[in-house]
Amino acid sequence: MTYFIGLDIGTSSTKAVAFDHSERAVGEVTRHYPTLSPKPDWQEQDPEQVVRAATSAVKKLVEMLGQAPASIALSAAMHSLIAVDGKGQPLTRSILWSDNRAASIASQLKGTPLGKDIYRHTGTPIHPMSPLPKIAWLRQHEPAIFQNTAKFLGIKEYLLFQLFGEFFTDQSMASATGLFDAARLDWHGPSLDFAGITPSQLPQHVSPFFTLGKIKPAAARSMGIPTEIPWVIGASDGCLANLGAGAMSPGEAVLSIGTSGALRITTHHPVYDPSERIFNYLLFPPTADQPATYVTGGASNNGAVVYEWFCRQFFGLSPSAKGMERHRAAMQQVPLGCDGLRFQPHILGERAPLWDAAATGSFQGIRPFHTLAHFHRAVLEGILWNMKAIGDVLEEVAGPYHVIFANGGFTKMPFWVEMAGEIFGKKIIVSGNEGGPALGAAMLGKRALEMEN
Repeated sequence: MTYFIGLDIGTSSTKAVAFDHSERAVGEVTRHYPTLSPKPDWQEQDPEQVVRAATSAVKKLVEMLGQAPASIALSAAMHSLIAVDGKGQPLTRSILWSDNRAASIASQLKGTPLGKDIYRHTGTPIHPMSPLPKIAWLRQHEPAIFQNTAKFLGIKEYLLFQLFGEFFTDQSMASATGLFDAARLDWHGPSLDFAGITPSQLPQHVSPFFTLGKIKPAAARSMGIPTEIPWVIGASDGCLANLGAGAMSPGEAVLSIGTSGALRITTHHPVYDPSERIFNYLLFPPTADQPATYVTGGASNNGAVVYEWFCRQFFGLSPSAKGMERHRAAMQQVPLGCDGLRFQPHILGERAPLWDAAATGSFQGIRPFHTLAHFHRAVLEGILWNMKAIGDVLEEVAGPYHVIFANGGFTKMPFWVEMAGEIFGKKIIVSGNEGGPALGAAMLGKRALEMEN
């Protein structure tokens, strides 16, 4: 059996998924790792743990299937930052998108002529999530680390260095850093000047179809694969989620709610918002016969992680606990609108549509007749209303969409998907394949092989 691996390096886990020629999942292995918060607003991971998770997942998947894959292609969560020295040794942990330590720097830059220029050219909203303000924060607060940094990498780039010994990034991941001009396919000078770095301190940017050279023999042995297997660098998880869902035409959107949430459409040109509420990330660069492909939308900090918080704080249970069944049954008896009770889900600050790291959550309209079931439903509705606010911005600046492909953990709760249909007022199609970004990566890897042959 010929199969293709999509290796998706996510925020809480790495998933290796095998797909056959028909894009049917034939095997999956997931490895989890913790997030560390040594100080308020800090969100970090040990990059070595992530590398071990990725290589372990590939090894187990290959063992399960009993043969090597035709290719391995990568997807990764955006906006992480790792400073490494001249030997590629990490000087910091992996600083995640959810890390808010650079909030004051982002706040000072946002809305200025320079900030507007950076948004217009890079497509990345000014926010502490992105590597741009994080690098500036290191420059101000960790000058010794900043001075000793040879390269600034994301987690995908760090993994590739461990496997191949070279510093590469794909142009899709680069386009989400706030440092890269996707239209020019080059690093954006004003961004680098603001951060205080040079292009030599960043990885070499290449097409998402780029096939890496031979893997280190020791790395290949650790995964039980031949050194000659093609590794395709791939793209970012948000862009690949659209590709994997098949939402590549006008009028189609993808709603993803996992730990965080996102609503995205696919276009052939950047869609700029004067109010800087949406992002524009590159999926495919232009070719001689095809225009560039962008994924435009907004991501929220407050997806299912908010539901996890609510269930633990109000019920003392995880959302997946068996005892939650009766609570959900009671919640489903509450009408849409929760009899006037509303919930703002911004307990982790917010990216789209507010782009305010200091945003907070709240319940509003509380009356004596509201029950625990009302609060329960209000949380789920609040998460969706926030996602619809992103959709409203997209329709305002990019045009209407008519169908939504839903994926992510929330699709495992059919009543939550039904709520989404009621709140958005649009047709919701649950993606039949749960591979998401991993499927998009495998599809990209397969296409890269076809382009070479």
